[in-house]
Amino acid sequence: MPDPGFGESGTPLTEDDADALLRCICFKTGPPRTIGVELEWLVHEKHVPQLPVPPARLDRAFAELRALPLRSSLTFEPGGQLELSSAPATSLMECLDSTAADLAAVRSALDSSGLTLNGFGHDPWHPPRRLLREPRYDAMEASLDRTGPSGRSMMCSSASVQVCLDAGHEEPGPLGLGRRWRTAHLLGAVLVAAFAHSPLGAGRPTGWKSTRQALWADLDPVRALAPPLDDEPRVAWAHHVLDAPVMCIRAPEGPWVVPERLTFRQWIRSADPRPPTRTDLDYHMTTLFPPVRPRGHLELRMIDAQPGEDGWMVPVAVTAALFDDPEAAETAYRTVKPLAETAGPMPAPNNPLWTNAARHGLADPELHAAAVSCFEASLEALPRMGASAAVMGAVAAFHERRVLPGRCPADDFSLRTKEIPS
Repeated sequence: MPDPGFGESGTPLTEDDADALLRCICFKTGPPRTIGVELEWLVHEKHVPQLPVPPARLDRAFAELRALPLRSSLTFEPGGQLELSSAPATSLMECLDSTAADLAAVRSALDSSGLTLNGFGHDPWHPPRRLLREPRYDAMEASLDRTGPSGRSMMCSSASVQVCLDAGHEEPGPLGLGRRWRTAHLLGAVLVAAFAHSPLGAGRPTGWKSTRQALWADLDPVRALAPPLDDEPRVAWAHHVLDAPVMCIRAPEGPWVVPERLTFRQWIRSADPRPPTRTDLDYHMTTLFPPVRPRGHLELRMIDAQPGEDGWMVPVAVTAALFDDPEAAETAYRTVKPLAETAGPMPAPNNPLWTNAARHGLADPELHAAAVSCFEASLEALPRMGASAAVMGAVAAFHERRVLPGRCPADDFSLRTKEIPS
């Protein structure tokens, strides 16, 4: 039986249907209770990461990984990046501990193959190389190529730490949806700056502390943008999705259609080459890459992959504290609210605030001051959240070593560039 999303057996959507679905399914409100994380990693040769890994060798290693008994979901990105997506956890430590256990199993299996995971936001050495050949990625590549080379680099050379948090409840206040939505788009720039870790491309400095974020900002005129923050989140997101360009129209056989300048709203109205269905709408949302993507919960997508085996825990702990602890959330909101003046009317990430974060990291004075305040608030909140001594120690060490002196991980990496063969 064909997928109803491919046409005839699916129920065509009206504009009102689509608008109602988007407002309902993208923001599931209630008191924040769960947290999750999606970790993307670059897979490199263990001893000489500058050498490309042959595709056949990656295929063999990935086949072994798929047999591992993991709690997290294991997937692979078009360039061979590995992604672990945790199950929703009811506490910060449950999320960190369960993900760390899965990550240890993956690292051990890769080690036996002479491979390793590296946490860079953008591959420092290798050009984009697409390994997955599927209609989805063929269509994505064709669509993104229309606006330049950044799309291929995003698909094949980038990696991140994505923190997933509940959307919040309906009431106003530090844990309410409206406050959390606005905070995420301002605090996001602070997180970009604090955790920037992608200063290289092809073995040379790119001029950005977060090359990954620069790629996202250059990706597409609409696809990677946030909706306007002045509107109610559900209204703004529904309009944004319907007026965003359709990347591709799926087909049960053969290549997928890659339309040009066709929004989802226009597709509903034209019903050409077939009427879109609920499944098409769900898929369309996966082709939008804003810095904060609502998926029932809020998916914060702006943090570069981090160095070290446990470096990813710091942004997860800090972000969870600043959103889910009421006192820290209030401090974070008051801290980042003035940053809206720097951001101006342009949505993230294509505004001066986010550009400064990606280019300068914590060398930007405004972002540095905000990061210091936010990290201090998170350190006060973590004991209330049940964080372990090890996690609190890691956050404190990051704060002292990097945040206070105004340095991000990219600055430490840049010190080693002369030792790295291109």
